[in-house]
Amino acid sequence: MANYHVMKNKEGDWFAKKEGAERVAGYYNTQAEAEKAAKEMSANSGGGEVRIHRPDGPIRDSDTVKPGNDPKSVKDTKY
Repeated sequence: MANYHVMKNKEGDWFAKKEGAERVAGYYNTQAEAEKAAKEMSANSGGGEVRIHRPDGPIRDSDTVKPGNDPKSVKDTKY
């Protein structure tokens, strides 16, 4: 299982980074592209959480990627 974070750097680039990794997994032109790539990478490593950050840093959303285990037993009403 692998958790990923989608963030924006000071240069204005969006990137996906595996939690605990020193290096970025990839740079992207938009937040949507970075989120999609992070979810694919997480799914390929057995699932996990993808945390999407606002441009100024705080987490704005978190999605569980299958086959990861969602810690909440309620259905996601956002989608």
